[in-house]
Amino acid sequence: MMQSRTHTCGELRIGDVGKTVTLAGWLENMRVVSAGLAFVVVRDFYGTTQVVAETEEMVRLFKDITKESTIQVTGTVRERSSKNKKQATGEIEVVPQKVTVLGKCFHSELPFEINRSREADESQRLKYRYLDLRNPEVKKNIILRCQVVAALRQAMTDHGFMEITTPILTASSPEGARDYLVPARKHPGKFYALPQAPQQFKQLLMTAGFDRYFQIAPCFRDEDARGDRSPGEFYQLDMEMAFASQEDVFQVMEDVLPPVFAKYGTYDRASEAPFLRIPYREAMEKYGTDKPDLRIDLYVQDVTDVLGGCGFGPFESGVVKAVVVSGFNETRKFIDKTLAGVEVQAGDKPYWFRVDEQGELVGGISKFVKPIKEQVFEKLNLKPGDFVALSAGKLSQAQKTAGVLVKTLGAAVPGHMDKEQYAFCWIVDFPMYEIGEESGELEFCHNPFSMPSGGLETLLKAERGEIDPLSIMADQYDIVCNGIELSSGAVRNHDPEIMVKAFEMVRLGEEDVKKRFPAMYNAFTYGAPPHAGIAPGIDRMVMLLAGEDSIREVIPFPMNKTAQDVMMGAPSEVTQQQLDELHIRCTAEEDEEAE
Repeated sequence: MMQSRTHTCGELRIGDVGKTVTLAGWLENMRVVSAGLAFVVVRDFYGTTQVVAETEEMVRLFKDITKESTIQVTGTVRERSSKNKKQATGEIEVVPQKVTVLGKCFHSELPFEINRSREADESQRLKYRYLDLRNPEVKKNIILRCQVVAALRQAMTDHGFMEITTPILTASSPEGARDYLVPARKHPGKFYALPQAPQQFKQLLMTAGFDRYFQIAPCFRDEDARGDRSPGEFYQLDMEMAFASQEDVFQVMEDVLPPVFAKYGTYDRASEAPFLRIPYREAMEKYGTDKPDLRIDLYVQDVTDVLGGCGFGPFESGVVKAVVVSGFNETRKFIDKTLAGVEVQAGDKPYWFRVDEQGELVGGISKFVKPIKEQVFEKLNLKPGDFVALSAGKLSQAQKTAGVLVKTLGAAVPGHMDKEQYAFCWIVDFPMYEIGEESGELEFCHNPFSMPSGGLETLLKAERGEIDPLSIMADQYDIVCNGIELSSGAVRNHDPEIMVKAFEMVRLGEEDVKKRFPAMYNAFTYGAPPHAGIAPGIDRMVMLLAGEDSIREVIPFPMNKTAQDVMMGAPSEVTQQQLDELHIRCTAEEDEEAE
């Protein structure tokens, strides 16, 4: 027997007819038929049960209870005359003998209907998240999250990994995003930082001799929200392996992820090992992105040599990229609306023309293409019914726009996306360095802790001018699923000599490395093993598995787009006493007065 109840609201079946039972849950709905007859739905975590009040006294009792009050009902189970096959408990109902209010709802008006909360304004949903979570459709995502985390934990343990927790209060370090800082009361003027990731700690664990580490790690980054990224905090399946190569990490992830996706996903198909491996530069050229959605059969082609001199102004400088969509039967209205959306996402205007059923070029910029029709047909292997979308400009911008065209047209035009699957791939061979847009100088392209392919010798060749530093690749990799990056990972740079040389390439010396990463640098001087790792995002995985477009739908208590918890009122003001204890002076009011 459970406290306050003998059964849950999702448990009773036809075999329980005749039993006296006690249920406890929320009063979801009540339909009054007459003074002496009413149907009441009681809901708990497990489901719903119909309760039938058949006396005037019992009907009055229920009418005095507000919706969403928690109640306890004791009564007799009987078979329903009109069964509901869509409901697990739809063959039975309970005739009450006693009803007790356990927790009164004092509000006659709810912020939204519980079972339709997903239709409500997001700000209302977040403010009353505890009510939103009562909706079974919302709750199931959180249940899914629990199941997925449990499955991942079990899989990692089965692969010989130990779950080790790492500190939350740590030192600030430059890792690509803004830190959340925590003032240290006992050390005036100094601050802890919440970890953007357990990166340094897990590498120190490898140096300490722990062979295989993992944790479901909380990470904190002060960055803007977007559909697949929650501001403030997120969780990742953080893992690291000693004496390991890129191939070792790939093997573990290809063992762990597909069964979880196949079992818990909205779609029951997931890529089998080995996942497709795509070099970074090839991904940018072929898909216009380093996060390709392999469910889409469209790809990017370079047509600069053919269309660059066609006389159309935007094509005369830079590069020209094309995406060919076969079997295109959409209207001009569809084209204009779709390409306008692409322009908003990409920040640059796309162009187009199409091939009609007679094989003639029509629409868009076709008048510029007609004089070189034969060359264009041969280059793109065009046929009647094809639609050609184009981007132009600097290489990076043309690729970005083409990538948005692939994703948008692939999803919008029938026949070009096999949606009901999970298509994984690895993006490999990332550039170690790039020219910074603002500095105009050599900078790290991604993770500065990655091992440069070829090790020290490659860096020395670049230093001697024998090779271009931009040609240096890093032993770094991303895992991508359905166009969403789940994680970056790398073979780590565990050699202090190589680490110093890698940083010297971006004008930082040994003293800079020691100052910024003292613990890791010193630890590596004591003999660090080669190691590699990765950290797929839990929130993004569950979002994909649940088939949701927003990551907030799979987080129990998410922040809004501006990193506010409107339910708890965070961030909030604190007392002057708290500030004084921390030796902090708040300048916000002073700034306002100065204005």
